Order: sequence, then structure tokens, then C-alpha cells
Amino acid sequence: MERDIYEIRMAHPAKNALDDDLIAWLETELERAGEAPILLTGSDGAFSAGLNLKRVAEMDAAAMRGFLERLDAMLRRLFLHPAPTVAAVNGHAIAGGCVLMLACDVALVEADPRLRIGLNEVALGACFPPAVLRLVRHRLAPQWHERVLLGAGLFGAGEALTLGLATQVVEGVEPAAREQLAALAAHPARTYALTKKVLRGSVLDTSDEDRRRFLEEEVPLWTSDEVRARIAAVLAR
Repeated sequence: MERDIYEIRMAHPAKNALDDDLIAWLETELERAGEAPILLTGSDGAFSAGLNLKRVAEMDAAAMRGFLERLDAMLRRLFLHPAPTVAAVNGHAIAGGCVLMLACDVALVEADPRLRIGLNEVALGACFPPAVLRLVRHRLAPQWHERVLLGAGLFGAGEALTLGLATQVVEGVEPAAREQLAALAAHPARTYALTKKVLRGSVLDTSDEDRRRFLEEEVPLWTSDEVRARIAAVLAR
């Protein structure tokens, strides 16, 4: 039985940089999607350039904590969406943008030599919130964890495929993503949802130690003078 696809097409400032406005919009879109299959993509050659660093640099500890917790909740919702989700990565997917594509069931990437994908948080001096780190570790094979996370590099499409960041590299990413999504959506909906729930239900569960580390060590790093200086250097390029 053919199912209607819900398209979420990001078209926000600064190459779909994640800030409170974009996260709120994504929350609304995920709510509107209900239990429909989701196609997540960008516009004008951009998927998501990551967090809005200008906004990040303005946050104090309380604001940063709230922002990261809201980002975590939105990504958790996408990761656990009961229907198939496919990311059509049509431009850079960096840091939080890369996590967005990893939260989808399938991530198809445009065969564009200019495109860059990666998790460069450590290079910026920032840490991964606990649930985000668990999501990334779940999606990547263990042999690539340190190269991707500690190396903090940005990769072309082919290398992103090798490292497991991408599911497939294609020419014409959006038609290919629609085809892939239709194939997944052809499976019985209740069976797909239940199997996905069993596979992922506890993946993002965090411990008391995770929570302590987030509050006492990670949030202070995000708001430290060192990270602010690194952000300023990036913004000045």
C-alpha cells in the first residue's frame, strides 16, 4: 500500500544553521508529519552547516544548557520516528547538520566534490551532548569512532561513505531519496515501527553519570573563553 511522504525542506538563514528558530520549526514539522514517512533535505545547495555559531557565542551557561537539551530532544524525536526517514543531503552537513542526517534511517548524499560532511566539534573545543554521542556511536562502526570524533575532520562524499556517515552517494540525490523512501514505506507500517522501536528504543538512554558530566563538564566547555575564541576565529574567516 502506497503511503504519503511528508517532506521537510529546510530553508533557513546561514545555510540552515541550527538555532532556536530552526529547531522550533523542525519540532513543528515532526509533529505535523505524524506517522508518515519523512524526506528531510535542504534548499539552495545546503543541507545544514551545523549550529549557528554566532548564537552559540552569545549564550550563557543556562541558555546553553536549555539549547543543547532542546536540540537533543528534537534529534531524539527524529531518530525514533516510527516511519521510515531518509535524508537527501544536497550540501554541506557539518557538526549538528551531520547528526541530523545520522538521525535518519538512510542518508543519501549528492555526488558533489565540493560537499563536506563531518563532526568537527572537538576541533572547536566543544563536546557532544550525551544522547547525541550515543546516537553517533550507534550509527558508526566502532573502528571509525576515533577517526571521525577525535579527528574532527570534514570529508568528501566518497570518504563519508567509507566511514559510514553516508548510506549511499548518488547523482540526483532527491529523486533517489524519494525512491528509497517509497521502498521502505512499502513495508507494513506497524511492523516497521515496532522493529525500529525494538532496535533503537534504549540507544539514547543516558545515565546519571552522563547527566552529571553534561552539567558539570560539558556545558562549561561550550561557554568557555576558549570555545568563544575559536568561534570568533571561525566567524572572522
